[in-house]
Amino acid sequence: MHTAKIVKLNMGFILLILFIGSNCYAQKQSIDKRFIGLDTSFSRVLNEWKAAGFAVAVVEKNKVVYAKGFGYRDEEMKKPVTVNTQFAIGSCTKAFTASLMGILRKDGLVDFDKPVTTYLPSLKFYDQDLTNKVTIRDMMSHRTGIPRYDFSWYMWQTSSLDSLIQRIQYFEPTAGLREKWQYNNWMYFLQGVVASKITGKTYQENIREKLFGPLEMTNSNLLLKERMTYADAAKGYKVKRDSLISNMEFYDIDAMSPAGSINSTVMDMAKWVTMWINGGKYKGKEIVPVEYIKEAQTAQMAIGGGLPTKESQDVFFSDYGLAWMLASYRGHYRVEHGGNIDGFSASTCFFPSDSIGIIVLCNQNGSMVPGVVRNILADRMLDLKYRDWQTILKTADKKAKSTSLSEDSAKVNKPKKITTTSHPLKDFEGIYNNPAYGNIIVNEQKDSLFAKLGKQDIWLRHDYYDVFGAIFIDKEDGIDSTAEGPKINFRTDNSGELSSLTTKFDTDKDIEFIKKPVVINVSKDSLQQYVGAFDLGGTEIKISLKGDNSITAFIPGQPIYDLLPIGTDLFTIKTLSGYSVKFDRDEMNKIVAIIFQQPNGNFRAVKKK
Repeated sequence: MHTAKIVKLNMGFILLILFIGSNCYAQKQSIDKRFIGLDTSFSRVLNEWKAAGFAVAVVEKNKVVYAKGFGYRDEEMKKPVTVNTQFAIGSCTKAFTASLMGILRKDGLVDFDKPVTTYLPSLKFYDQDLTNKVTIRDMMSHRTGIPRYDFSWYMWQTSSLDSLIQRIQYFEPTAGLREKWQYNNWMYFLQGVVASKITGKTYQENIREKLFGPLEMTNSNLLLKERMTYADAAKGYKVKRDSLISNMEFYDIDAMSPAGSINSTVMDMAKWVTMWINGGKYKGKEIVPVEYIKEAQTAQMAIGGGLPTKESQDVFFSDYGLAWMLASYRGHYRVEHGGNIDGFSASTCFFPSDSIGIIVLCNQNGSMVPGVVRNILADRMLDLKYRDWQTILKTADKKAKSTSLSEDSAKVNKPKKITTTSHPLKDFEGIYNNPAYGNIIVNEQKDSLFAKLGKQDIWLRHDYYDVFGAIFIDKEDGIDSTAEGPKINFRTDNSGELSSLTTKFDTDKDIEFIKKPVVINVSKDSLQQYVGAFDLGGTEIKISLKGDNSITAFIPGQPIYDLLPIGTDLFTIKTLSGYSVKFDRDEMNKIVAIIFQQPNGNFRAVKKK
């Protein structure tokens, strides 16, 4: 009995030893040589790019073979990045939006090659030809001919879908339909609106139901309020003066959600990429139709020539599929999309022929880190000859910045002959409006002009004539002389009054903002003196009272115009931009004439006795 117990104990001990030994062997065998030394490489990346942190995941076939966090999700509190840290993925969202359209197409609810007005009848583009012809595929492929107009949604923020839709009719194209690839966030916003119209559900509800749920992406969300409750969310950062890591306020993209609102983790994004590598299936179940998966990875529009260079001799093409950028990477077909939103940068990519996917999420604004890390991992996974991507891209970045600084310096230092404005600064004050954007409000403060562009405050640094440089004002750092926006040029009308301003935001053409007249209060008794009949070359013009604070002008054969008081004896015509009316007095201070100030000249009508 005692001996039997000893035997049993010894057998148990032997089995335990065998188990431990085999477990150690399994752990030893699980070390993948492809990832040895990455900690050192990625520490160098963090240090040299002054990044707070990033997370990475690598997918091979149908499993995650590498995942890790580096640096801090919270730099101040030194909270580390983990594989479950949530980052804003920016435009990597677009592939989700387009995939939603692919699902709806399989369900017979949408046709990519029909005009988008089939589903949104009230939508208007800049001209009728675009309104009649722009298809959903055109929008998915960035080939509508309409440039970015990002300032419109980014600066003039709104939660109203209708308000955003109304702006689109004022977006002037800079190329013909299907003539040129031009990235456009608005066209992805519209896809989300189409999906909502078809399904009767919000964009967020559709993404959760059709994609997040089936893919088990439980640590992903689309709304700011959802992100705020996530325990492991990363804070966003930017780099100041090339070395200081500084907080950056999170941007609530709100109504533009389909263009870039998703917050996710590398582990959740690994599930997304696994589905793409496996032909639209996740755990054996089809999530996105295989027909769409193939189509999305196929060129729909050429981005550029994609020609080889001395530095990159293995580049053969540069195309756009459906929400994916297609390129050759050292002889391998790569499908990729980047993402940038305030304080965050991202890269999602996969190599369909190699069944490899790489996700890099970073909490640094406009960062090169995702590209550097992606390339380092791609070389290891594809068994390619070593390239020092850190040095290559760092050198290219320094060169680009140096060139940009030289160009900016040349512009700023260019000698000017006249350094005074045409009017006192007080005269520049007012509200300037463009329907594609919104209002720019200009005010004088302490002998300088300041303006508000939607949510952004700027200092208008006087350069020459009536041209000012727009210097962005940071909420934390105040005026940032390194953050200069476009030039702003004030213009006058034929009467010499400041009437508009022009600027270039994200288009090559000048955008004009018309100065809105500030209506003043004038008593009914004072308005009475303007009433009467005036003769203009034999045509009688009648001025009459309307209510208690305005008058009207009646010209035969034309509608009755409302005249609103904006100054002494000066009125604006309510429905006509750039038109005004000035009443003329004699030496006895009596009204003797009315002058119509128009873009094509001034016309004087004499008061009848």
